[in-house]
Amino acid sequence: MIKIAPSWQEFTTIIVKEEIFMSTLTKEQVKEIVRGNNFQSVTDVSSYLKDIFKDIIEELLEVELEMKLGYAKDDVSNKNTDNSRNGYSPKTIKSEFGEVDIQVPRDRKGEFEPKIIPKYQRNVSGIEEKIISLYARGMSTRDIEEQIREIYGISISAEMVSKITDRIVPEIKEWQQRPLDPIYPFVFLDAIHYKIKDDGRVLNRAAYVVLGVTIEGNKDILGIWIGENESSKFWLGIMNDLKNRGVQDILLFCVDGLTGLKEAINAAFPKSEVQRCIIHQLRNSFKYVSYKDIKAFSKDFKEVYRAINEEIALEKFCELKEKWEKSYPFAIRSWERNWDVLTPFFKFPEEIRKITYTTNIIEALHRQYRKVTKTKTMFPSDSSLEKMLYLASMNVMKKWTQRYKNWDKVLSQLLIQYPGRLENYL
Repeated sequence: MIKIAPSWQEFTTIIVKEEIFMSTLTKEQVKEIVRGNNFQSVTDVSSYLKDIFKDIIEELLEVELEMKLGYAKDDVSNKNTDNSRNGYSPKTIKSEFGEVDIQVPRDRKGEFEPKIIPKYQRNVSGIEEKIISLYARGMSTRDIEEQIREIYGISISAEMVSKITDRIVPEIKEWQQRPLDPIYPFVFLDAIHYKIKDDGRVLNRAAYVVLGVTIEGNKDILGIWIGENESSKFWLGIMNDLKNRGVQDILLFCVDGLTGLKEAINAAFPKSEVQRCIIHQLRNSFKYVSYKDIKAFSKDFKEVYRAINEEIALEKFCELKEKWEKSYPFAIRSWERNWDVLTPFFKFPEEIRKITYTTNIIEALHRQYRKVTKTKTMFPSDSSLEKMLYLASMNVMKKWTQRYKNWDKVLSQLLIQYPGRLENYL
């Protein structure tokens, strides 16, 4: 196969950025290349591109050295330096075309420091970004290793994959410590559980996710905390973390029945209301109800939480209690015990009720987490779990481009319901 390489000037764009090489040719130049080469397969095209890549990199290095020395290779008459060229050093680099052998020009004084491919750099493929992207989609380190080898012809160990993904750890810490808004109308909290392998032991871990709705009506993940046991002390630590990052006020917390959470909220944000998820409460109640009665039991409870106000809801609950308490006392007592955190949503119109009376918003986020972690029966460390959840979060938040529907109406209602708490932030 005859290689017809375009001249330096024929390349309309040559960009070397973040270790990624790209070249752009005109349509006529592409046609000329195709006509001048007997391409029989995709492999032939790849081989051609690999050769061209090598030629361009070597030419760029020559230009760099020429600029350093101040004279062209064959123009010694214009030499105005006591330094000079001193042959070449072989170097093997990893690229999107696989491994490529190049010749790096040298100067006699050893002062030449190439910028296109720094002295100690051997990977110019942008492969690290690709590895992190695959990891974010839930692929294991060994699956990533195989994929990179099959596609790019580059051998990267599973250990190296792990080290590459470790490079986002400082980014995670920075994100977890970033300043937050001074006020959030709604904050949702929930936990998702995983297994961690630690020194041969299998441990249960919970990822506690805090999701906020901004005053502009946009969703934002405020943080992810990996922990073992829920307690008032644990949750208070998270609440204080939010305060230390700039949060001054939260109107309404929407939560599941997490241990110690209500006490921690009351301590850190005493003016905030707590709304327990109605759907979670129903599920917990169903644990105590016989299967044959669940349908009727659920229908009666629907009249409670679908009531137009708390007064009517209480009337419906008393009727339900009279009907079911003897059969299922624990199911009824749970609602009585938590009535104060189950009913705040009744004072709101339908637009706000849809937001607050269920934690569906954060459960939808958890479904995205499960999608990327479904192949993981357990994680080798807390850090590996944190990395995957962080990357999944970044991908999810890219899609959160629209604010809540009818947010102007929601905000108007909040201004009336919580006088003096929002005005200064608008």
